[in-house]
Amino acid sequence: MSRKINERVSSIEPSGIRRFFDLVVGRSDIISLGVGEPDFSVPWSVRESMIYSLEKGWTSYTSNKGLKELRDGIAKYYKKFGVETSGENVLITTGVSEGLDLALRSVINPGDVVLIPEPCYVAYKPLTFLAYGEPVSIPTDPEFRLNYDMLKTYERFEPKVLIVNYPNNPTGVTYGRKELEEIADFILENDMIVISDEIYAELTYKGRHLSIASLNGMEDRTIVLNGFSKSYAMTGLRIGYAIAPDEIIDAMTKIHQYCMLCAPITSQIGALEALKIEKELERIRAEYVRKRNFFVNRIKRFLDVKMPEGAFYAFPSVKETGLKSEEFAERLLKEKGVAVVPGNAFGESGEGYVRCAYAVSMEKLKVAVKRIEEFVENLKS
Repeated sequence: MSRKINERVSSIEPSGIRRFFDLVVGRSDIISLGVGEPDFSVPWSVRESMIYSLEKGWTSYTSNKGLKELRDGIAKYYKKFGVETSGENVLITTGVSEGLDLALRSVINPGDVVLIPEPCYVAYKPLTFLAYGEPVSIPTDPEFRLNYDMLKTYERFEPKVLIVNYPNNPTGVTYGRKELEEIADFILENDMIVISDEIYAELTYKGRHLSIASLNGMEDRTIVLNGFSKSYAMTGLRIGYAIAPDEIIDAMTKIHQYCMLCAPITSQIGALEALKIEKELERIRAEYVRKRNFFVNRIKRFLDVKMPEGAFYAFPSVKETGLKSEEFAERLLKEKGVAVVPGNAFGESGEGYVRCAYAVSMEKLKVAVKRIEEFVENLKS
């Protein structure tokens, strides 16, 4: 190990998602179901607001916490998910990834245990480790769900933080009130903090997303993370936000002002406009439901797969093929020109699965399904 590089940085692996992304970038012959990026453009009214801001020369810093109008707008917007808060408890970040990093560094002391249900987004464990916390994985049940009894078995670790993500990347699972109340009971009984990654909240397919921060007793121990990348296709604009109690949001802002200063003003102006386009979201959500139904109903003819409840991922099992996740993904890419992400990129309990992002055109989706089916049938013959 090089003495020049931080030991913790040296010991973590590069992202499993990015490895497959790098294999396909620039290749027109590949259909990529790998990277979780919407296949539609940023809504025109959002682009127009950003263009106009540039024409007006609005290119300065904002306050560390972000534009007041945007923070107030987010506080008002989050009432639809049951949360009563104010703009003073909102911090605008450069994407949800920065928000996660700030949240972990704000509340973790060296050695603090962070519970992470798996399969999970690839950044949770590395960022916990880099913040000098101790990530402890919790394999979820066969339906990829978390419950109170499962959490109770981890009390012996004296955990400080639980990370939840719903709708979930990579499984598409989300939680209703009863399940969230069970999780909240565990948090309250153990005097913990929950980091709730709700980036796919607007892509909940049935009913309305409910934030765990809205439940009794949770307002003072929840850090909500959300942003504009997934629902509004603003991935490259890097605009997210955190909602948290005074003490925690102040700590996050303190780190943010030294490492980032503020999120880009152009992206903040775009985000302010995005909060106004509810009807556009309904159209986008309906299109993802259409793609989900097509993809999952076709895939389940030859692979076991659960119906996603949100986000834009399916997580089919490849165990019956006899291949490990990575071998399946590598051979599918090489032999059929379709990129998926091996499930073990999302933790050990993801082994035996692959993540397929159906956020591509229907034309490409149809071709991808046909190629996957041919690949699986060839394995069985």
